[in-house]
Amino acid sequence: MARIAVISAVHEELAEILALMPDERVQRVAGREFWLGHLQGHEVVAVLSGIGKVAGATTSAILHERFAPQYVLFTGVAGGLAPGVEVGDVVVGTHCLQHDLSAAPLFPRWEVPGTGVSRFAADAVLVQVLTEAARDAVTWLPKLVSAETLRALGLHRPTVHQGLIISGDRFITSAAESQALREALPDALAVDMESAAVAQVCADYGTPFAAVRTASDRADDEAHVDFQAFMRDVARHYSARIVRKALNLL
Repeated sequence: MARIAVISAVHEELAEILALMPDERVQRVAGREFWLGHLQGHEVVAVLSGIGKVAGATTSAILHERFAPQYVLFTGVAGGLAPGVEVGDVVVGTHCLQHDLSAAPLFPRWEVPGTGVSRFAADAVLVQVLTEAARDAVTWLPKLVSAETLRALGLHRPTVHQGLIISGDRFITSAAESQALREALPDALAVDMESAAVAQVCADYGTPFAAVRTASDRADDEAHVDFQAFMRDVARHYSARIVRKALNLL
């Protein structure tokens, strides 16, 4: 029985995951609540990451030191960046990069000093597991969400993508910012605020890691409007379905 850490980016998602754990109990460390229990035959530690790279890295380090997970799964929302990544689509990260990190000219842009790496690779097995789980989840969307919500958010036929997720300590809320990121990193599919930091910590500890992010907005001038509605009405359903299916496959 593997010990699997599930990190959620938003409270609504964590609550849905905890509802699936019949025996959860909490341990409080450094202002964070780590929920221990069982789900789909695995030991699970579930925790809210906090917002931003520092919060995500701190949570991940505590997680490793106190609970020694064998796998780390990060589920959350993100801004769709690449053309074709629409609201409601799911991105499974094959690699994660910090788009706002630069120690140039001492090191190449985006490279994490001391590592020789700018892109942290996700575990290939976990990527495939999360991809299969996400494909299952998107087929259930019409059953999980009301028709009115689907129309209001413009959700039609969600797609699952694999590729680069980029992270930075800015919530991207303008078309100009999105365009600048696309020009700098044309293969980036989605942008968030934590995944790359968590990936770096997992790499330091040698722990298999993967992230799955649902596009809550297009990281443009309407992002702040879409984001709140999506978290409330859609993200929590996606997260619970994906996590439960993924744990079944591990």
